[in-house]
Amino acid sequence: MNNGDKKADLAGPGVSTYEEVEKILPTDYTPLLPPLKRMDALFAVKQYIEDNLCKELNLHMVQVPLIVDKESGVNDYLDRDGSRTPIDFECGLGLERKIQAQVVQAATKWKRMALKQFDCEVGEGICTDMRAVRKDYFLDHDHSCYVDQWDWEKVMTEDQRSLDFLTDVVKKIWKVIYGAGEYAKELFPELTSDKYPGIPEELTFLHAEEILDMYPDLPRKQRETRVLQEYPAVFIIGIGSTLKDGYPHEMRAADYDDWVTETITKNGNTMHGLNGDILVWNPVTKRRHELTSMGIRVTKETLKKQLEITNQLHFLEFPYHQAIMNDEIPLSIGGGIGQSRTYMYLLRTAHLGEVSVTVWPKVLKDICTAKNIHVIE
Repeated sequence: MNNGDKKADLAGPGVSTYEEVEKILPTDYTPLLPPLKRMDALFAVKQYIEDNLCKELNLHMVQVPLIVDKESGVNDYLDRDGSRTPIDFECGLGLERKIQAQVVQAATKWKRMALKQFDCEVGEGICTDMRAVRKDYFLDHDHSCYVDQWDWEKVMTEDQRSLDFLTDVVKKIWKVIYGAGEYAKELFPELTSDKYPGIPEELTFLHAEEILDMYPDLPRKQRETRVLQEYPAVFIIGIGSTLKDGYPHEMRAADYDDWVTETITKNGNTMHGLNGDILVWNPVTKRRHELTSMGIRVTKETLKKQLEITNQLHFLEFPYHQAIMNDEIPLSIGGGIGQSRTYMYLLRTAHLGEVSVTVWPKVLKDICTAKNIHVIE
């Protein structure tokens, strides 16, 4: 595998062509639940996850913005190169200088500032029912322009900034997701099918560097695919730091997760990062399937270091970044759990459009209809 393939695989989620989508979607698919019953199951899962996330992590459900002020710097860049841009518009009828607004791409930065706004104490946090628009996605079976997430954030202390603390939080999140799947099967026995294996009860934790060692010649998505065939539920640690092949596992924005801190030394190799993703093997699509991205957030020291690495020091002028540099907002850990992605996985559907309502191109809908996959419009 040449380096060009590795570089092309660092950002830009989704499959690249609809010919490829047609090849990967299942040919023998029958949904386990009809559309209306699937909605009943979906909302049962939604309530279970929200209730139990709040219980396990000591979170409170709060309101979250759909629109933010462009000048605040709190919108999510998604990738460090800023290639996926938010929707900009003016608002404020009658104002001499209208508000320059953006539709959020994720509430990652807003949440950390909101911890102060809601007076959260150490060990306490917030959870949101977040909606966003990401217009620069390729629209396939598990990427859409419409994004729904449980975006959560929790106050922590300096001495908790460790992989042990991160791992403990990740295990609690997986406990909730696994429990939601079991709960859904109790309510809807049709979800227990010989066609698909059960949801793994345990996660496997691997650093991105370890996965590179296992498959040194493969680009990132192929490495993830291979490792998930061996371990069907994985938390990949250290996403964003440069690995020994000269590339990060995946591009990650420089101003929320801490991916630069040294965390592991193994066989003389130092590994970095206090963040990661939960990925699972989807037995319906027979593909890698990302459920959540999360991490311990940057300090003022690691924020500056990561912005230097990415040549984005001008970000320090934004109010969000200034708040970190001036110790005005707390240290925190947080993440976003994809709602529709999770429903798709737990309810064993082949397409996001079976569990969420958004726009899809005709070419994709035609491919799906031919394969007995019917998206909701």
